[in-house]
Amino acid sequence: MSTEKKVRIGVLSTALIGTAKVIPAMQRGSLTEVCGLASRDESKARAVADQLGIEKAYGSYEAMLEDPDIDAIYNPLPNHLHVPWSVKALEAGKHVLCEKPIGLSVEDARVLVEAGDRYSNLKLMEAFMYRHHPQWVKAKALATDGSIGELKTVQSAFSYFNDDASNIRNMEGTGGGGLMDIGCYCISLSRFLFDSEPQRVVGLIENDPSFGVDRVALGMLDFGTHTANFTCSTQMVPYQRVQIFGTTGRVEIEIPFNAPPDVPCKLWLQKGGGIEEITFPVCDQYTIQGDLWAKAILEGGAVPTPIGDALGNMRVIEALFASAEQNSWVAP
Repeated sequence: MSTEKKVRIGVLSTALIGTAKVIPAMQRGSLTEVCGLASRDESKARAVADQLGIEKAYGSYEAMLEDPDIDAIYNPLPNHLHVPWSVKALEAGKHVLCEKPIGLSVEDARVLVEAGDRYSNLKLMEAFMYRHHPQWVKAKALATDGSIGELKTVQSAFSYFNDDASNIRNMEGTGGGGLMDIGCYCISLSRFLFDSEPQRVVGLIENDPSFGVDRVALGMLDFGTHTANFTCSTQMVPYQRVQIFGTTGRVEIEIPFNAPPDVPCKLWLQKGGGIEEITFPVCDQYTIQGDLWAKAILEGGAVPTPIGDALGNMRVIEALFASAEQNSWVAP
């Protein structure tokens, strides 16, 4: 067993993303230790904590934030609770890893960014885990080191089918809909690859007539000399893929977002008339994310994705909604 110091993490809520993916992954981390789980129902918190082998269970979020034995908070609450509870965690002296999207609007995100500035000694990061997977580290390098010539355009697709009225993703008042849930990835990866912000965007959105949230969203992002376009949907066949085009080559990522933690991932590099398949060993992107965040906490360095990036992503999301309403290009 490693004797290396670990960050003691508490988790806000028993949300499925946490219990099924992030908590088990961080329990395998070399720098992370999940020590507590909070729910508004203490018996539920205790049952889930026991199931996952977590020592402490709390019957309120406040109780966990008050615990001096918790160093940092992972926040997988519904979208509308990301900002208020992340701010409360910072005010309680806890580092924060908050699920995407960071909030419901630019104004919402700015509240958290400003809180992060006030508590600059604490490490605050949005949980876009895909960026830390080796396949994306490689894709970023290939896209920017000349391997595919000049990077010109990015195309992405992300979809699943969910027409359950009781699912949080289909609830309008809590930040549901495809653009907030999965379109945010397509926006994030484009900004990540181009390392810049789009000058203008255009969006086309189809809302579910019963739920009121977007079930299909198409976006085009104009980066000046570069472009990106994507389609996301909560009511289409499950699918995800990214294509990265340069002047002399192309990169295709097979499973760009929900990279499995138990099988190798692969991408394809096309150039010079041939296609090379590049395979990556089994790894868990959530474990990598947790350790990178914890490393910044323990060593005092910068987090790999500064919180200002989350504000940039929210600006594009908000501009796409505005574009769909106005039927025109909108500058974020």
